[in-house]
Amino acid sequence: MTRTLEKADRREGNSPRLWGLTALAALAPLSWGTTYLVTTEFLPPDRPLLSAALRALPAGLLVLLITRTLPRGAWWWRSAVLGTLNIGAFFALLFVAAYRLPGGVAATLNSAQPLLVAGLAFALLGERPTRWRLGWAVTGVIGVAMMVLRGNLTFDPIGIAAGLAGAAVMATGVALTKRWGRPAGVSVLTFTGWQLTAGGVLLAPLALVIEGSPPTLDLAALGGYSYLAVIGTLLAYALWFQGLARLPVAGVSFLGLLSPAMATFLGWVALGQSLTPVQALGFALALISTASAQLSPGTVGNLIQRKPRMSNRADQPPTESATPTRHVQFTKEGQ
Repeated sequence: MTRTLEKADRREGNSPRLWGLTALAALAPLSWGTTYLVTTEFLPPDRPLLSAALRALPAGLLVLLITRTLPRGAWWWRSAVLGTLNIGAFFALLFVAAYRLPGGVAATLNSAQPLLVAGLAFALLGERPTRWRLGWAVTGVIGVAMMVLRGNLTFDPIGIAAGLAGAAVMATGVALTKRWGRPAGVSVLTFTGWQLTAGGVLLAPLALVIEGSPPTLDLAALGGYSYLAVIGTLLAYALWFQGLARLPVAGVSFLGLLSPAMATFLGWVALGQSLTPVQALGFALALISTASAQLSPGTVGNLIQRKPRMSNRADQPPTESATPTRHVQFTKEGQ
């Protein structure tokens, strides 16, 4: 079982098509990284549950209205479970951690997700974590910490618990999404709509009970919520679930490190926040960890070994008996 997975992993690392799928899946955490900027600049303050509900429920209901496809059989409860893990509970815990902790602490806690996914993938999917990916997972956590942590930190116990629980909830959702897949004949968009609706149904009453009735929204807030619902949630999760269906779960989980990297980049470019040399190094480590986790040591070795062979062939002058010579050389190498 393990050898089969490793062979498949090597094939996937060499496939341009799967690299394209990885790039599309990476757009999801990159768009999630814009949430901090949109929230601070356009949305009403102190409304985390309302923001989470408005991200999920309208988008989910819109998909159901367009596709007119509801779950069947076991997919009623599976969609509810996945929607709670990937959307409802994750959004709620994420915002609790963000409001009770400095943003750097919350981001660092969430960056532990690849390590949690590695353990769950072994328990639920039988995918044994490699030392290569475990090492890059630790490097990624260090990179995010260097990038976003600053002095005079406040460690609120509830915030710490919410941050770790949020990472665990999302990791469980990732593993179960990979294990269950999606029903035959159901599009990724429909599958995403089921989960967004389930998560939004969980969040909406919590927002009303805990935060009260929504405030009056201006054009900036309406634009911000529309962006988060359509781009940062509906399209992002559709790409994310498509990547989970076709790519190794351990590799996809590393793409989440791009979210705090994007938030840091936007803070530097759009808000004029300074980027120290330590933060720049952490930014580079997060990106290198994300890219390296999509490969395997064998793939890296093959890429390195191909270059001398190409250069040696290019250095050989053409001769009239080029075809026989190549055949003889190939035969000798195969002996």
